[in-house]
Amino acid sequence: MWGFVARRLLLSTLVLAGASVVVFFIVRLSGDPVALLLPMDAGPEVQAALRERLGLDDPLLVQYGHFAGNLLRGDFGDSLRHRQPAIDLVVERLPATFELATAALLLACLVGIPLGILAAVRRGTLIEVVAMLVTLTGQAVPGFWLGLMLIMIVGVQWQLLPTFGRGGLAHLVLPAITLSAYTTAILVRILRSSMLEVLSADYVRTAYAKGLRPQTVVVRHALRNALIGLVTVLGLQFATLMGGAVVTEAVFAWPGVGRLAVQAIYNRDYPVVQAVVMTVVVIFVLVNLVVDVLYAWIDPRIQY
Repeated sequence: MWGFVARRLLLSTLVLAGASVVVFFIVRLSGDPVALLLPMDAGPEVQAALRERLGLDDPLLVQYGHFAGNLLRGDFGDSLRHRQPAIDLVVERLPATFELATAALLLACLVGIPLGILAAVRRGTLIEVVAMLVTLTGQAVPGFWLGLMLIMIVGVQWQLLPTFGRGGLAHLVLPAITLSAYTTAILVRILRSSMLEVLSADYVRTAYAKGLRPQTVVVRHALRNALIGLVTVLGLQFATLMGGAVVTEAVFAWPGVGRLAVQAIYNRDYPVVQAVVMTVVVIFVLVNLVVDVLYAWIDPRIQY
């Protein structure tokens, strides 16, 4: 297994290198940050001096060489707007995003896993209809629209929960519901399909024939063999929630990495955008590695 991990880490370096190239050149298509850092009446000489001080007057390949060299040392440069290391800004916001993503994933598991199991076990009943309705709604409703509706109804009209900012548990409820809607739908659909496939297997029918209780057959025999697909989805969804909470954080003014990325893009703050994207890529790589290792623990028949 350690050989497999070593190979994956080697491939991960190639992924990180490719991501660094893409993000470096893509962010520079957004425009010149000097136009936003200086007053509108600043003369060409002042603009040229600032561009030279920031290293933006060098050819793009030279700029990327400096960026790649600093990246190997973990240095993403200083924020053009905040005048402090970009990675420090990202690390400062990571706990808020981690809190929101974890809450959303837990909520999705609490709703999606039982509903997916019941939809497979109670096939053709009202429970399956409800599960499919949840799946359709969660995948079809845009996150920003759901967030706005929750703010208008639960926060403004009913005045039950706060609608913005980070604080106690009450501040976490509405953003977590909004962020978990799509993940819940994915979990219900994947787990229902996996359970239906497993429940039709010979060993499950044998377990029923032995007189085992239905709960024992479903939990100990069927669910464990359906966990491979579920673990994959959970891992990828957690990484997606960590990097894709941009809209939810913007709607609820949640001070996380996603909101920082939006502000950095508007300000054309190249170092911060690069630090955010590379941090998200690292999270995806690590989560994928953990998921692959978990496969062997869930199903010992899997060989690396």
